[in-house]
Formats: sequence, C-alpha cells, structure tokens
Amino acid sequence: MATHKDTFPEKEQLLRFLAESDTPLTKRELGKAFGIKGDHRTAFKDLLRELESDGLIVKLPGQEYAVPEGLPSVGIVEVSGTDIDGDLFAKPVEWSEELRGPLPRIEVKPEKRGHPTLAPGDRILARLTRTGKHDYEARIIRRLDTPRGRILGVVKLQKRGAILQPADKKAKYDFDIDQQDMNGARDGDMAVGELQPSRGQRRKKVRIIEIVGHRSDPKAISLISMHEVGIRPDWPEAVIKSTSGMKVPALGKREDLRDIPLVTIDGADARDFDDAVFAEETDEGFHLIVAIADVAYYVRPGEPLDGEAYRRGNSTYFPDRVVPMLPEALSNDLCSLRPKEPRACMAVHMHIDREGNLLRHKFVRALMRSQARLVYEQVQAIHEGAASDGDELAPVIAPLYAAFGVLQKARERRGALDLDLPERKIDIDENNNMVGVSTRVRLDSHRLIEEFMVLANVAAATELEKRRAPCVYRVHDSPSLEKLDSAREFIKSFGLSLPKGQVVRPAQLNQTLKKAEDHPYKHLINEVILRSQAQAVYAPENIGHYGLALNKYAHFTSPIRRYADLLVHRSLIRALGLGEGALDDGEAARLDEICEHISATERVSMEAERNAVDRFTSAFLSDKVGATFEGRIKGATRFGLFVELNETGADGFVPMRTLPNDWYVHDEEAHALIGRNTGRVYRMGAAITVRLSEADPLTGSTILEVVGDQGADIPGMEIRNRPTPKKSLSRKSRGKRKGKRKTGPHKSG
Repeated sequence: MATHKDTFPEKEQLLRFLAESDTPLTKRELGKAFGIKGDHRTAFKDLLRELESDGLIVKLPGQEYAVPEGLPSVGIVEVSGTDIDGDLFAKPVEWSEELRGPLPRIEVKPEKRGHPTLAPGDRILARLTRTGKHDYEARIIRRLDTPRGRILGVVKLQKRGAILQPADKKAKYDFDIDQQDMNGARDGDMAVGELQPSRGQRRKKVRIIEIVGHRSDPKAISLISMHEVGIRPDWPEAVIKSTSGMKVPALGKREDLRDIPLVTIDGADARDFDDAVFAEETDEGFHLIVAIADVAYYVRPGEPLDGEAYRRGNSTYFPDRVVPMLPEALSNDLCSLRPKEPRACMAVHMHIDREGNLLRHKFVRALMRSQARLVYEQVQAIHEGAASDGDELAPVIAPLYAAFGVLQKARERRGALDLDLPERKIDIDENNNMVGVSTRVRLDSHRLIEEFMVLANVAAATELEKRRAPCVYRVHDSPSLEKLDSAREFIKSFGLSLPKGQVVRPAQLNQTLKKAEDHPYKHLINEVILRSQAQAVYAPENIGHYGLALNKYAHFTSPIRRYADLLVHRSLIRALGLGEGALDDGEAARLDEICEHISATERVSMEAERNAVDRFTSAFLSDKVGATFEGRIKGATRFGLFVELNETGADGFVPMRTLPNDWYVHDEEAHALIGRNTGRVYRMGAAITVRLSEADPLTGSTILEVVGDQGADIPGMEIRNRPTPKKSLSRKSRGKRKGKRKTGPHKSG
C-alpha cells in the first residue's frame, strides 16, 4: 500500500486512499500512512469526523473507516432540476465519480405535495432511501439556508489576483478567488461565488459557480436585482415542454362572448393583456362584463407549469423588462387577449343600479374575441371627443364611462382611502439606459378600469363566501393606534386633525386629505398617512380591506401575473361546476401555507423592483458626481436622511456622519433629526440642497452630502421635545464613547 509520509491529506487524497484500499482502515493506520504526528493529530481527527458527517466515509465496527458503496441514510443534497413530468431531482453535495462511480439519481419527495420553495441550487437535509443500484428517494427534513454561502458580484482582476466585489451595498469587504476557482470568469463578469473554507486566512475566498453576464451588458442592472433575491429569469425545460401543443379550446359548453364588443385597456408599455371590459345601460342601471384570461384551463394543479408558477408566486416588473409568472407561450400568447383573436376566458356578468350597488352577478367560462387593444390616453381622448379615429369605438367607450361615474360615486360614499401620491416611472432608452424619471399621468380611464376590477374582485369573494368555498382574500388591516397617533401629532402642525383614541375610518382620513388639497405640503401629508397604513397580504380568513372600505375582497382579475388570482379562479370552477382545472383537495387543505408563500413572493418582487430602480438611478447619476441638486427630505432616520432629487425624482442617502458637526437626536414624532447643540433641524418634507458624492450602479448606492449648515425645516412647525444641549466632549472622551450608542443621539461631522 502506498503511503504519503509527511503530507497532510486533502479530502480527495484521503478518499482516494480509502477507495483504493483492499480493506477498511483504522484511524491509526490512516495516520501512519500519511505520517500524522504531533499537532496534526487533532486536525486529522477533525477531517475524519467531517468526512463521516458528510457521508463521504463510514465508520465500521472495529473503528475502521471505508468509502461507502452508496449514500448515507441522512445527508445534504442540492436540487438540480425537474424532469418532463415535473418531478424534482437532486445530487449529492460532494461526489467523486472517479472514486465512487456514476452520480446517484435522487428523486426529491416533498412531505407536502408541490413544495413551494425548492429550486435548482437549493440545498436540503434529507432522509435518503435506496430504490435501485444508483437510485434514491429523498424525503425533506428541512431546507438549508444556502444563500448565505453564495455571493453575487463583479469579478475584478488585480495585480495580486482576482476578487469578487459584492453587489450587496451592505457588504463590508471583497472576496478572493483562486485561479483554479475562476471557472471561466473574466474581468468585469457578473458572477455568483460560493464561499470556501478559509480558516486562518485574512480574507474569505469564493469559488465561481455561475457567470450571470458582463457588467457592460445593458441587462446587467435587472439581472443583479433578480439574482440577489433568487428570482430566476429562465424556465425549467420541463415547464417549457409542457406548454407545447397547447391551444385555445373549442366553444363546447362555454358561453359565447365573441360578438360582445369587449376591449382591453392598458398602459402603452403594458406587457400582458389579460382583462377586458364591456358595459351597457339597462332599465335598472348597467350590465357590466369583466372577462379575464382563463389561465386555469392551461395551468393545472400538480403539473410542472403549476409548480413553477407557484414557486414564482407573481410576475416581477423591472424598468426594462418583466419576469413573468407564466412562460411566454401563455403570458404573451394564449392568455393574452389579443384583438380579433378567440381566447378562453373566465367572465363575470355584473348588474348594478344607478347608485353603483351590485345587484347580482354570474360567473361563466366563455370564449371571447377582443374588439380592440386600447391604451389609457387613447380611451380618454375618445371619451373627450379629441381622437380622430374614435368614431367606431365611441359607442363602446361611452357606456364604460357612464358606469364608471356611478361606481366612482359609490366608492366616495363608502369612503375608500383616496391618497394622492404621484407614481414615478423610470424612462429607459432602446439601449436599456435610464434617461430620466417622469410622473405617470393619472386619468379617469385609469380609474375606470380600477373600479371595474374592484367590483369583479368583490363579486368573486361574495360568490365564494356564498358557496362556502375556499377563498384567497386580499386583506388589509386597519392601521395601529400607535402609527395613527404618530401621524396625528405630525399633521397637527399643519392645522389638521384626526379623531383621537379610536380606530379611524378611511372616510375620516379622506376628510383630512381633502382639507390638505391646496396645502403647499400636500404631498407630505399624503405620505405620512400612507406610512401609517398596514401592509395588504393574502389570507384564507377574511378581515376585510381597510383601504378600499370593503367587507370582502379577493383578487380575481389577473391570474396571468398573480398566483392568488389563479387559486380564486380554481375555487370558482370547483364551486360552480365549471369543468376542468378546479381547485383540488390538497390545495384547499394547504391554503394557509400557500397564502404565506405568495405574500412572501410579493414582498421579494417588491424588493427586487426597488433595488433595480436604485441601480438604474445610480447608473444615471454616475457621471454627475460632484454636482449640486435641489431636493426634499423623504425620511429621517437615526442613520441619516433619505432625499428625493427634484429634477429626476431619484433617491439618495445622506449618512449621519456627513451632517454638519453636532450631536443629532432622531425625533420619530417630528420625523426629524435635531442637533442638540445648534438646534439645527432636518425634517421630512423640507427642501434641501445636496451634493452627489457617490453613485455606484453595482450596489445601487447613491450617497449625498448636505450643502451648507443651515438645516432644513418646514416653516411654522415646532419641535415639542427639543433635546437638551450636550456639553462638548474632549477628543479623548469622544473616542472612548464612539460606536457605543445604539439609540438616541448620534455624533456627526
């Protein structure tokens, strides 16, 4: 037997040595073969224990070690993908085909069907059972938090070697990359690095496991934002294959709506068209139809397409692209209500009176043919008689606006929250470069579609409650008393008030907002009230929707981009006996878990979208470092100020340390930072002049510094609890106290 005297073994060396041995070997025999002595004994024992824990070696009776013939009964595996049937497969985290033969085939069997969170690259601790010579079944014990061991960043070649510069703005250092771990990555590549053991080394190391693209690629910004939160732009092969051969169904038992002049109305930059509307006047009021693409016909429970849609939870929208919940064959074709083409749909007939009350409704499965694909501005122009080509469509548009008029009045009567906050849009050129920020114009045509969709969503929730069927509600809780108290104290400075000591109704908030319509700080008052609101989520139990002032509300109108809506469609199909694609018993039983999952994916998408906007903004400003801008303070925290620039609407951050020299107290009630010694105030909503000091497109970090030392406050506003001036500290004592404060005042300058 060959020996390796005076050589501390690497894992591969030790495994090869055991694999080539005719008999199992004791620790002593292995130590002798590798010349393990003195201080190396402890490290060698740790190595054997690690290999045994990973299932790469086994300890036999008699304290002898050997390479196992197969996998251990419990081990860590990494999800590798799905097959054409939608079954999930994995591979061992560490496996040498040279030493141990062909890679085992491991089929993952989740404890709960349609496990929501597993995707290629995820690692799980699993119970492994052999089902064939090289085949295993894996039963999930728990998912392991693998993202912590992976870093997304840009590869940079330096004189001393390659590094990975993280894309995460919170990262404190770069990572070294050994030459053998580059795996084809080049300077400027965006890549994913896997953290490597680096005990005793000054800097951590990574091994490149995936090249995402190049930093100069126009698509880089959105790609970074996708990867850092785990959004996958590509599709499993099994999912794409499953859409092959799909086609629009025949009329059959469906209602024929092909001669009804339904139209789609969306933004000019909309990427999916899955809702169409129609209205006609009746003796009692109006008959409305909202027709939605019949996604449930194509996406069936338990199939690969459904598993991927569930995993994504929703579509994610970036300034330059969309990552859809469904593949292109559905999102851009079969489930897109193109004009003059037959499409399968779920439709609801709704009859309202002249007060906007819903009298009755009926859900049907149908076949429709959109008469036209319209955009908001075009519809508004037709309504106002300003469109040269509007004669043909005017008879279709007029009853839509008439019905909208009564629905709008009904909304005002019930007191739905009516916040007026401008929606900003990142303007992108043909090369995916940001060229500016614009404000989306809000027209009555936008509100028209919103009111039609709200009514259809109410009808869906009402129907499912009536049938005692499972429902995914969109719930919005009332704001907490603590947040309302904070909003009340702030707006009091503007001479406005809110009822005290009770839950405030949306209608009462609207009264305050109406009084603020002509106020110069109207935007700030709207923003403070918005910040007092709870976050809307999905839930199987109904608590109502506070913001819309509705007792019951579900999402029905966009199953092409929200899994919640697809579940509502399936439940309606099941409750009303409308054919194939109904909700199954497994889904009904897991509704709590499903709602938690899709609420989480919605938050992930919002984070990715927000991070992409930050990166586009930083890229846009990167050649303007040193320039001075006018802006307003969007937020004051104990770490610094968030500032929105007037010209572009871009956001940036002023770190506490860069403010004029003082001790600053964060006053949450006043939404301000206040200097103890100078009384200088930086308050949310106040105008401020800043200088751009840093703009990093990789991290999306835009750092600003205040110009001058005059502070930034709103005239006429008071500070109720002005901090007591602090005695100046000597340089020595300041040094002792530095870094020890976690709350309260913060030193800057």
